[in-house]
Amino acid sequence: MQPRFPGWVVLVLAGVMLVWQSLFQVRETETAIRMQFGKIVDANYAPGLHLKLPLWIDNVRRFERRIVTERYPGETFLTSENKALIVDFYVKWRVRDAAQYYRATNGNTDFASSRLGDNVKDGIKGVVARRTLQEIVITERTVFTGDMFSRASDAAKELGLELIDVRVQRIDLPDEVSGSVYQRMQESFRARGNQLRAEGSAEAERIRAEADRKRTEILANAQRDAQRLRGEGDALAGRIYAQAYGKSPEFYQFYRSLQAYRSSLARDGDVWVVTPEGEFFKYLNSPGRR
Repeated sequence: MQPRFPGWVVLVLAGVMLVWQSLFQVRETETAIRMQFGKIVDANYAPGLHLKLPLWIDNVRRFERRIVTERYPGETFLTSENKALIVDFYVKWRVRDAAQYYRATNGNTDFASSRLGDNVKDGIKGVVARRTLQEIVITERTVFTGDMFSRASDAAKELGLELIDVRVQRIDLPDEVSGSVYQRMQESFRARGNQLRAEGSAEAERIRAEADRKRTEILANAQRDAQRLRGEGDALAGRIYAQAYGKSPEFYQFYRSLQAYRSSLARDGDVWVVTPEGEFFKYLNSPGRR
């Protein structure tokens, strides 16, 4: 005789199975949508435990919400001069709207990367086609990628994605044309350098000539002012001497004689051959005379 389970045990097991089928978990790195008979009824579930209808009624699809990095190998683009460039780039994106992402890509990461890469390529194509090779080489990478980032962002929203970053990794030329292109670029930069040096030399000559002119003008003005001040000083000294001579001619002659003695006899090694009775020594010969 086979053992029989009590009815309440069967009911408990059925209840546990029903509850188990009515719950689903979303991890921290995931987002999810809930569908009924293939139709989306709820989306963008936060991490945690959620309810759904059991068995086949509700179906849950989970998607990674971490950042996806996709690298794309070299693609050939033409500049405004119709020259070929090989551009490597990479794209960073993540799921922003799970429902839109499922409708646009059926939840296929490879398909989403391919669609997004095509849009970025179109943006790069437009940026490259508006510039010459020289402009692309000397342009900052951030400026180069800025134009295509906004266009690719709009395309990413249509796929339910958030575009995090677009970066150009390498810009190169085909081997068959790189040598001639680099040579032309060197010649162009050399000519530009010669032009800048010539303009700099001309500007330097102009600055030096202007400085020399100002120097000559400043010196002339200084000499003019010095001559004027010297003349005014000589005139003032003459007036002072005249006033002193007028007040005491004898003292003035005595003072002038002392100055002459100092300038003539105070130097070592000088030899004088003169007669002591001369006019020059009259104050030395007669110290008491006034």
